[in-house]
Amino acid sequence: MDQPARRTALVTGASAGIGEALARVFAEHGFDLVLVARREERLQALSRELGDRFQVDARVLVADLADPAAPARIFEKCRAGGHQVDALVNNAGYGLGGRFLDSSWDAHARFIQVMVTAPAELTWRFLPGMLDRGYGRIINVASLAGLVPAGAGHALYGASKAFMIKFSESVALETRRHGVHVTALCPGFTHTEFHDVSGTRELVSQLPKWMWMDAESVARDGYDAVMRGQIVRVPGRKNRTIALLVRLLPPSLLTSVARRQGRRFRKAGE
Repeated sequence: MDQPARRTALVTGASAGIGEALARVFAEHGFDLVLVARREERLQALSRELGDRFQVDARVLVADLADPAAPARIFEKCRAGGHQVDALVNNAGYGLGGRFLDSSWDAHARFIQVMVTAPAELTWRFLPGMLDRGYGRIINVASLAGLVPAGAGHALYGASKAFMIKFSESVALETRRHGVHVTALCPGFTHTEFHDVSGTRELVSQLPKWMWMDAESVARDGYDAVMRGQIVRVPGRKNRTIALLVRLLPPSLLTSVARRQGRRFRKAGE
């Protein structure tokens, strides 16, 4: 089967944080890019930078994944533009803090659309082409929060990330024999603007420095993991230790810890 001269990666949430860092890593490895986010100015700046630095074609596609019609439009625009998507990075996301009943159902519905429905639909739309070509790479950016017990506050965040992990595992097992690798990337605390947007910056700034990673390190770890076919990847030795302890410690102890930590984050949304 003929292989394209160069491959293309589509990255959602590419305007900042881990998404931007993953776009850089894919560009560094010679992938052309389709950069997807809401903030066009940031995407255009990133497109120019990566195009000049790595000599790749970096196209901008402005879309809000809270719109249920967005995944289909993204797919159709890629097809109409002749963009064969060989790697899909489902990274777009945010936090919705406070108690579950503090937010309207419309707010929760938009959150679920961005965090769960859109990445699942984008995978469903782009996966057939990957299978037909015998090559595909999918990174679903989950979180360490999807592997540890949930606490009070941010009721849907950990749940959405747990979904992304299980979803990735299932699709990976379906596709691994056909040249498609699927990885759930599960970072812990990462230096991005995420906590500014979710309103928890003051709280998380009290955490020790050893708990934090930079977005570039997370992105490189995720890229290497999907290329070697690792299904679930927790970047950072300390984060992997936390994930291991969660599997080994008694559930009653973990619930107690989650209750205390959840009380702190719940207060942050009050």
